[in-house]
Amino acid sequence: MTDLASPLPDVQSGERAPLPIKLAMALGLAALADFLFYGERIGISLALFAVALLAGSALTHLGGLDRRRALTAATVLTVALLPAIEELNALSLVLVIAGLGASAAVLTHQDLSRLTDGLRAFRDLYLIGPFRLTGDVIRMTNARALTTGFTLWLVPVAFGLIFLYLFAAANPLIERWIRDLNPTEATSHINLARTLFWALVLSVVWPFVHVRWRRRKEPAAVSPQFVTDDAEPASDFPDIFGAAAILRSLILFNLLFALQTLLDVIYLWGNAELPSGISYADYAHRGAYPLIATALLAAGFVLAAMRPGGPAETSTVIRPLVYLWVGQNVMLVISSMLRLYRYMEIYLLTGWRIAALVWMLLVAIGLLLIVARIALKQSNAWLVRMNLIALATTVYICGLINFDAIIADYNVTHSKEVSGKGVNLDINYLYTLGPQALPAVNQALLLPGTNFALCGRNRLLSIQAADTASWRSWGFRSWRLQRWLDSHPDRPSSAG
Repeated sequence: MTDLASPLPDVQSGERAPLPIKLAMALGLAALADFLFYGERIGISLALFAVALLAGSALTHLGGLDRRRALTAATVLTVALLPAIEELNALSLVLVIAGLGASAAVLTHQDLSRLTDGLRAFRDLYLIGPFRLTGDVIRMTNARALTTGFTLWLVPVAFGLIFLYLFAAANPLIERWIRDLNPTEATSHINLARTLFWALVLSVVWPFVHVRWRRRKEPAAVSPQFVTDDAEPASDFPDIFGAAAILRSLILFNLLFALQTLLDVIYLWGNAELPSGISYADYAHRGAYPLIATALLAAGFVLAAMRPGGPAETSTVIRPLVYLWVGQNVMLVISSMLRLYRYMEIYLLTGWRIAALVWMLLVAIGLLLIVARIALKQSNAWLVRMNLIALATTVYICGLINFDAIIADYNVTHSKEVSGKGVNLDINYLYTLGPQALPAVNQALLLPGTNFALCGRNRLLSIQAADTASWRSWGFRSWRLQRWLDSHPDRPSSAG
């Protein structure tokens, strides 16, 4: 009987599906994903696609199929899908992803005897695998000239188009310039969002169709090797991340980002007059989140390109371009924070908007830490530790800040009733912030020309009284608030 903890021998060449058939299977699964997911609400469709994906993986590895492993994989996937069939939520989605990865590993003979083997399998499927599609397809063509030219320009063009799309979503000027190019009738029918959806699905599906596992390091081994169903050498990163491709990418990316940075300097920071048809509010209040997505994608590219021991790490030409590009990304994050602040000046403050600002700050810190890792020649483990320290420090500091009181005070002070601009004060939102909003609520109830109801304030006072009724519920913040309430009479009783 086959031991599930031991990998089977390599499949013979006559028993495995060739790459063109695997590519056809991947395209079929992408078409199924388009039918099930694109523009539709996701529910039982996720479970159906997971079953189809595992079936596709089995069909492309018929030569090495083992009945016991197939039954085990089917059982694992069935158990993982039951919560998603009951109701699809964040937890059941995680279980589907975990179950699908585990069943694929069992089905294709991955060694799962240790916990680290399982983690390595998930890394191969979900982190490394999606980046193998292009390299595998290029190798399938077996054309050296095509491979070289396509490899050198694939990453620059692909990432450049994605960055351009995000900039167009964030910047109405760039969007107008692209629209004014007046594409031909044929290209005008191309749905960029759907094209990106297909590309994403193909990348995710490919590791299940064309499985490639990494063996764990043996003590006597000089370097790790891959166990593949096609018995071909591979690396974590295909040649698309070679030094030449990275150099072309960084030159193109720096030019694209310089355009966005220049526009922000002129219009966002310099308050220059915008072209007709574009308001300053449209420019300033749009695109904070697409720009953050751009910065995160850029950070991922830098980590992949400047990996320790990679061909670009020691290049005297690439390193300054990386520093320049990361600097532009930090500027991009700062501009995003300014955009969000300008938005809050008009539409006031909420807890989610503060969380967004904190998140943007962490992204900026992460980018600077990437520069530090490259400059100091540290490992990725060091980078992870530094980011965790930054995250823990930020969370600790945030735990000491009275955000409810800050939000309430800001909203009252910057409301239309007080400042004469922006939006009207939402007193009901202040009531949801809890007793710490009481000082600002008292101020709001005294504003002339307003007729806010007192019921919400009375409810907050009741909650505060309950919080201070016993020493068991004592808190320093509640104690300070109670002292403030005791020193300020209940003056808003005249409000309606």
